[in-house]
This record gives sequence, C-alpha cells and structure tokens, in this order.
Amino acid sequence: MRIVLKFQTTLLLFRLRPSRHRFPIIVSLDCNHGETEKVVRSFGDAIKFIKQPNQTEPVLPRQQKKFAGYYKIARHYRWALSEVFYRFGYNATVITEDDLEVAKDFFSYFSTTYPLLKKDESLFCISAWNDNGKPGLIENDPTLLHRTDFFPGLGWMLTKDLWNELEPKWPQSFWDDWIRASEQRKNRACIRPEISRTAMALEGKIGVSKGQYYEKHLKHIKLNKDEDIVDFEKLDLSYLLKDTYDQHFVQTVYSSPELTLDEFAKLEREKVVSMSSIRFTYTNAKTFKRLATKFQLMDDFRVS
Repeated sequence: MRIVLKFQTTLLLFRLRPSRHRFPIIVSLDCNHGETEKVVRSFGDAIKFIKQPNQTEPVLPRQQKKFAGYYKIARHYRWALSEVFYRFGYNATVITEDDLEVAKDFFSYFSTTYPLLKKDESLFCISAWNDNGKPGLIENDPTLLHRTDFFPGLGWMLTKDLWNELEPKWPQSFWDDWIRASEQRKNRACIRPEISRTAMALEGKIGVSKGQYYEKHLKHIKLNKDEDIVDFEKLDLSYLLKDTYDQHFVQTVYSSPELTLDEFAKLEREKVVSMSSIRFTYTNAKTFKRLATKFQLMDDFRVS
C-alpha cells in the first residue's frame, strides 16, 4: 500500500493498480485546498483520504523562515506515516509525491521486491528511482536491479519495523538528508532499478526546492518504457541478497581496469575505449566532483 502527498500521481496509480484490495491507495492532504479535496473525495471508497490536521505555520527563527516548507513536509510525513502504520495497521507502504510519473510495472516491481525487504535485515528500503538514470549512463536492461548505500527516495517502500525505529527521532525538517545519515542507515542498503520506475514531472520545478537539480539532472532520468514492462514475479531476485550481491560486486569492481581521468581522456581522444567496465577511484569531495562532472552524474556530495 502507499501514500500520495497530493493527487496527480494518485490518478496514475489508480489506473495502473492491479487490485484495490492488494494495493489500497491512501491520499494524505497537507493543505486546505478545497478543489483538491473535492476531487479526492469523488473517488469514494476506492481510495482512503486523510488530511493532516495541523495547518499552522512553523514557529521558526527569522533566518530559518525560508525553510518553512521543509518543516511542513517533515511534519506531514511523520503524521501520515504514523496514520498508515498505527491507525490503519499496514506492515509496509510505498511513498510517492505528486510530482512523479510512474512506470506501468511499478506495482510488479514493489510487490516482488517486498519479500526481499522483509527477509534481508541488511536492507533499508526499496526505491523506484535511479539518481543517475539518464540515457547514456545506464544499461538498457529493464530487469536489472542493484543495491545502493545511498537512499534514493522518489517512490520508495519502507516497513512498519523501520518506522518504529525512525518515528521517535524523526527530524523537524530536511528529513531526506537526515535519513541518509549513518545513524539512521546503519550500514543498510536500498534496492533500486537500473532504469527508474518513477520520473520527475514538470511540477517538480515548483516544489519547495525551487527546482534544484531539475534542469541539469532530474528531468533527464529515464522512465521505463511501456514496451519494456517487466513481470518481476517471473525473475529470480536472490542475487540481490547481501552475501551474493557483495561477492559479485567486489569481483566486478576489482577485475575492472583502473584509470585516471587523464588516462581515460587520452583513450577517448584515440578512440580506443573498448572496456566493458572501468574503475575510477576518488578520495575526497573534490575528486568525486571531477568525476561527476565528466560523466554528468549527480555531484551532490551528501552523507551516506
């Protein structure tokens, strides 16, 4: 089951969900916008509707007032997730926001990876998003999934057990930065796809972040195509379990030739880049940003 923080994404999910009983939809509204509420209620009992009761402005020091939106979002998340897990009694939820598009195999992806999340205690969440999922940076394999130490967000699943752990210390603002900190992640990984099952819609430019990263990165993330729908239930995903995945990952990384950026640039000029994989090593934020700039990766250096 899942939460939608406004409504546009709900319409997509409403059309795509294979079963209303297996995949109930909860719309959680954090405003007093009458027209939005009217549309939500028009669906009757086909969806559940909840409304965040605290619509007050956060009391903040003057220098923090520009971040009021982030405080409201964190407050809403805490309230809505508590409703999902403690009032409705669900064991897991997939969170989406209202500025996302979703792929047609969105539900297949989450329903099939959910058992992994329950089985493998080294997993933190399941995400539908690849932060570096631009065409040209990814393999054209819609079945391929990975483990990542970085919390991707933007369409992600967590369990009630994780919420029991996070809720007592939930932050007042910037929850997504907070959740990436080692104190929360505790060396656990998230599963994410090679090709994203969510994409940022144009509305992503007008959120509280003022469209940060939208033009340079977010709008370019590839959404899995309709003709490439995957029935994940037919796949063996045991390769994503920690011991199996780590062994293959380490073998792949350290069997790949290591190059510097200068060496790679020389091969590019000579048009002799033929390796299927190359290893680059960074030692600090500066060298990481050089690599990120070269390969058009997200260069936002955050805790993980």
